[in-house]
Amino acid sequence: MEKSKLERIIKKIQDTKIAIVGDFCLDAYWFIDESKSEISIETGEPTMPVRQQKYSLGGAGNVANNIAAMKVKDIRAFGVIGNDPFGVEMIKIMKAAGISTVNMLIQNQNWSTHVYIKPYVGDKEKSRIDFGNFNLLSGETADLIIANLKDQANEVDLIIINQQVLSGIHTEYFRKKLVEVIGLFPEKIFIADSRIYSDYYTGAWRKMNDNEALRLCRIEKAPDDIIPLKEVIHAAERLFKRYNKPLLITRGSRGSVIVDDSGISEIPGLMILSRVDTVGAGDSYLAGAAAALAAGYPLDIAGETGTLVAGVTVQKLFQTGTATPQELLSIGTDPDYTWRPDLAEDIRQAQYLDGTEIEIINKWPPEPVIRYAIFDNDGTISTLREGWEKIMAPVMVKAILGDEYQRADESVLKKVELRVAQFIDSTTGIQTLMQMKMLLDIIKEFGFVDEDQMLDESGYKEIYNQELLKMVKEREDKLMAGELNVEDLTVKNAIPFLKKLYDSGIKLYLTSGTDIADVKHEAAVLGHDYLFEGRIYGAVGDINKEAKRIVLDRLLDSIGRSEASAIITFGDGPVEIRETQKRGGMTVGVASNELRRYGLNQSKRTRLIKAGADIIVPDFSQADRLLDLLNIK
Repeated sequence: MEKSKLERIIKKIQDTKIAIVGDFCLDAYWFIDESKSEISIETGEPTMPVRQQKYSLGGAGNVANNIAAMKVKDIRAFGVIGNDPFGVEMIKIMKAAGISTVNMLIQNQNWSTHVYIKPYVGDKEKSRIDFGNFNLLSGETADLIIANLKDQANEVDLIIINQQVLSGIHTEYFRKKLVEVIGLFPEKIFIADSRIYSDYYTGAWRKMNDNEALRLCRIEKAPDDIIPLKEVIHAAERLFKRYNKPLLITRGSRGSVIVDDSGISEIPGLMILSRVDTVGAGDSYLAGAAAALAAGYPLDIAGETGTLVAGVTVQKLFQTGTATPQELLSIGTDPDYTWRPDLAEDIRQAQYLDGTEIEIINKWPPEPVIRYAIFDNDGTISTLREGWEKIMAPVMVKAILGDEYQRADESVLKKVELRVAQFIDSTTGIQTLMQMKMLLDIIKEFGFVDEDQMLDESGYKEIYNQELLKMVKEREDKLMAGELNVEDLTVKNAIPFLKKLYDSGIKLYLTSGTDIADVKHEAAVLGHDYLFEGRIYGAVGDINKEAKRIVLDRLLDSIGRSEASAIITFGDGPVEIRETQKRGGMTVGVASNELRRYGLNQSKRTRLIKAGADIIVPDFSQADRLLDLLNIK
């Protein structure tokens, strides 16, 4: 989304008036420090000393808090609290956030403020302690909420209905009265997010997750089941016919599906490399989508806005986070989306060019005109650095554990190793310096190394490079000695393919996240540097200067952005694929097996499809068919 467009959306959102009627909850985070534990005289059991406590709004409160963070000028909460300290804390937090609490009622009997206390020992959450499970909403309280809502419905742009808990305000009596209110204001958007009662809110729009959508169609799935897109679409069709009102169905990291009179559309999820905490992500999505709808934007813009808000909040750990306008601009101006996740995760859905291993993801024009070709280096052409992950991983593990590396028990070591493996897998293709900068956050996350003992990103990169270059030097020496040849150190048929493009008059560019001096040196060692005629780019020690982005922008500036379709990028990492896809060029994902130098690497295939690759090849062994597809003679 262009920055100016997103700025306009945020500005219009801030002028809206939104009401939230629902189950307002409080999330309590108690961080236990067992170093101060003692044996209780009364029970003989060890105590659980709380070093730190944090409170944040949950349920309908989290929706309201997310809306408040976007600087919406008028937010009205309609709910119930108990006559207890937690209720006082909730109202204090809401007022501080700018949420009107005039319509938050206190029920003195049979009601406790809904609180979820989450004790943490280290980074592990222990058994939760809940308040409010035995609440009973009185008819008098229900009538007062409904009366207040009727009086103010015409004063707001949109009304959110939140149903979070069985023991909340949504009794059968309250639901009946709420449906009557919806019927009184047919032009007003009421959007319901209900864990249990979606079928009841006649006249309301709905927001739900994919599991809830299938359950409403009498299809039961386990909470952690992956639900295919086709099943979500089928459920969306059925539910739209049932309700005759728009729906938004979230799919976690796989994005969302929206449906209205114009049909069904898929909103892609965001590609997020950092550690995530998905608690409250659905509320964040609802807040963003509802705010955009309140501002008068269509459903697709609402879905995109909800995705951006959730994309910010899931990166905030140990809290039900919110997204400020500045954070939305930061993530939304140049977002990285996850494309075709179902296809990426399931190779059985692959469709190939007849008689080949060339997988077609997006069809190109019948006779494309290619004048510029950008190649990633490592893993696309060269395999000199094959196995770099096995060098980076122990460097990172040792950096995270510090002096505890030799003493850490096996379970801790395995946990760190798994975290590092996941991180390396998700960040393949970005600059090494950026990976090391992100490593600093992981070091802090585990807490084994004091900040004053940590190196900076350049320091950790230097340690990694020293180890990596030992391996590269050994391979170069074997090449010079005739023990290996160029074919042993490149992806199959890569060099002949480059030569064919070069001979066809196509300008070739070489890019890498590796330091530029090393890229030039290794291209010369393998003997294909001359094909690029000096157009070789790599990292320059500045995180803000991503070589692959710079090359694309310089190229587009020189040829004109209307000529983007004349560019094709070949790469085995997501960065070059994503950046070309954003700019309208064509992309070939090279899902290479660097160890064998031919054949498909399924993990790369998954990453490349999610990054937006148009086609996938395992190598360049079927170069003639690939050249035909590219209309290169």
